[in-house]
Amino acid sequence: MTDYQAELAKVLTPCAPPRIVEGVYTDAQYDTMLNIAKRHGPWPTIVAHHFESADELIATVTGVVPEGHGLTLDDLSGPHFRGFLAQNSVVLYPELHDIFYNERFLGMVKDYWGVPYAKPTMMLFNICGPHNSGPQPHLDAVTFRGVRIENTPVWFQNVMAKSGLFTEYLVKMAQIITWWYRGEEGTFTYWPDGPFGECKRIEHPLWNKGVVVQNEMMFHRGDSVGRPDERDVQGVKARSKFAYNSADDMWDVMTDDDVVHRYAPEQIRFLAHWNAELYADDDELKTVMDHTDDVTHQMAVDRLLADMREKGVKVAEPNDIFHDVDWIQALIQTYTIAPTTDWLAA
Repeated sequence: MTDYQAELAKVLTPCAPPRIVEGVYTDAQYDTMLNIAKRHGPWPTIVAHHFESADELIATVTGVVPEGHGLTLDDLSGPHFRGFLAQNSVVLYPELHDIFYNERFLGMVKDYWGVPYAKPTMMLFNICGPHNSGPQPHLDAVTFRGVRIENTPVWFQNVMAKSGLFTEYLVKMAQIITWWYRGEEGTFTYWPDGPFGECKRIEHPLWNKGVVVQNEMMFHRGDSVGRPDERDVQGVKARSKFAYNSADDMWDVMTDDDVVHRYAPEQIRFLAHWNAELYADDDELKTVMDHTDDVTHQMAVDRLLADMREKGVKVAEPNDIFHDVDWIQALIQTYTIAPTTDWLAA
């Protein structure tokens, strides 16, 4: 391990280990969220929400780009779907008001960070049935003052984090992530001591079990869901959708007009992800809220270019900072860091 990797590993370590919580939501709250998923679909794949090329997805996951990979988003998409319940601190469904603006959750994340101030920022759900998940861990979208999920692709946020060049702009964030699944597998693997530390796993049962965590700065992974004989799902593309069919109480994976796979209700794995922003004191709160010390996209590009050129990387000014493939590949080949331990390899 180089000195640079050791310093970067310190950055990519959460403020505290995840705290496991049982009974996160009431049964009524869970029913409310699941009913929204049933009524308001179809829901896009997670990949479709966040990526426009395979390189962007690879940058977010491991930062290792196979030479001449020739991959498309369809090659990397699985039957894992997402819907947003609140964005930019605004709840999108009125029946979720008390769930999103949640005094108990705010208390939990403030205690986790040891700070006095917090506000909820975003809430989403992931929904799926048995399927094979890739073994690569990832970071959630890393939040900086001025560069955040509301205005920036996930891959760019995470490259900024993996570079270690923007730590003075990091925003304190915490998540409460909760699972409901009675089937086999579907565990959660995480690296609480940084990418070069040992990984840990949250085991079953995963019914209304959650974690208070800083997922933005901790490598983690949702493991494959269900029995191995249940996981083979064919016909899924990045553009596929997921919807509840009330006529026969089944969940359909649809690609264009074709139903390519179906799940029974007992096969469904539901995840709720609640997100909050935190502040250590009045000065930090004012700095974030008043945007008096933000990093801009151009500042980030200039700093990344200067650092890469200092490292001897030949890189041109990007034509499109978010979608230029040569630029993306240069970044992720320069700023590559990923966990080196895994229980799957044991």
